[in-house]
Amino acid sequence: MIQCYLYCNIDSYFIYSNMDKPKLLDQVRNLIRVKHYSIRTEEAYLKWIKRYILFHHKKHPRDMGEKEISRYLTHLAVNRNVAAATQNQAFNAIIFLYRQVLNIEIGDLGPLVRAKRPLRLPVVLTPEEVSMVLKNLQGTRFLIAALLYGSGLRLIECLRLRVKDVDFRMNQIIVRSGKGQKDRATLVPQSIKEHLSIQLEKVKAQHQEDLHEGFGEVYLPFALAEKYPNAAKEWGWQYVFPAAKRSVDPRSGKTRRHHASEAIIQKAVKAAVKKTGIAKNAACHSLRHSFATHLLINGYDIRTVQELLGHKDIRTTMIYTHILKIGGKGVRSPLDENF
Repeated sequence: MIQCYLYCNIDSYFIYSNMDKPKLLDQVRNLIRVKHYSIRTEEAYLKWIKRYILFHHKKHPRDMGEKEISRYLTHLAVNRNVAAATQNQAFNAIIFLYRQVLNIEIGDLGPLVRAKRPLRLPVVLTPEEVSMVLKNLQGTRFLIAALLYGSGLRLIECLRLRVKDVDFRMNQIIVRSGKGQKDRATLVPQSIKEHLSIQLEKVKAQHQEDLHEGFGEVYLPFALAEKYPNAAKEWGWQYVFPAAKRSVDPRSGKTRRHHASEAIIQKAVKAAVKKTGIAKNAACHSLRHSFATHLLINGYDIRTVQELLGHKDIRTTMIYTHILKIGGKGVRSPLDENF
């Protein structure tokens, strides 16, 4: 009951205790939006900052420092047994709070126990397995999965695609503000061009209907909505894969049609994998891994694959060469050699 009480009152404690200026969580939220971080980053950072404060019995962060940060992060690794990525996210949130919001520089964190990042090879499907998975998907879900495999897109990149970024004449898709806020170009698979054209026709009809009903506005990144007031209703800015229903934007309060839900696509792909009987723990991202691996198998150079995937470091792309060596392109088993 005590922990529940603390969680229920943490917002009011840090937002409403002094009305002269925005309180701590409001300051964090406002700065995140000024810096144009995604809403998922906003939610994650606020969550970790609240947990950090609660861990230290609602003590104000200004009255804490390196010692308290180290203690909390060590607690996550030792007592909570969190993954390395989870601990890093908590670390980034707390550092953002101190450096960006409170303007306090953090020095040496001392004897911090870091969660170990396991070295795992990605799950890769064979071409035959990819075909089986795609055959168990229909409509928009099939098209999205086909683009993950055929263009090497991350799921969120695919769902955030705008109409203007699909170029049939140049046979390319422009990924805007991908991971690391980088733009890149990748290919449009020839085999799904017709499916993609039909999808755009459906979306255009839906957009016209939304406009007729007084809606038809879509979220625009950064400050484009202020710079181009009418752009949000233009056809080129609409999502290629919009949501089935309109919803209220949690930041602006406007009723818009957002892009399709990640969870729905993830669930559909998982169900498709299960139907095929494939024993691998494959998911949406496995289709992207398969795209990279199959390109390398087909003889494309690793630099080309790196550019298509949008990897900053070639070492990230090199993981797929390890899979090739294991999959029969490298060492032969002594059982096969000697018997």
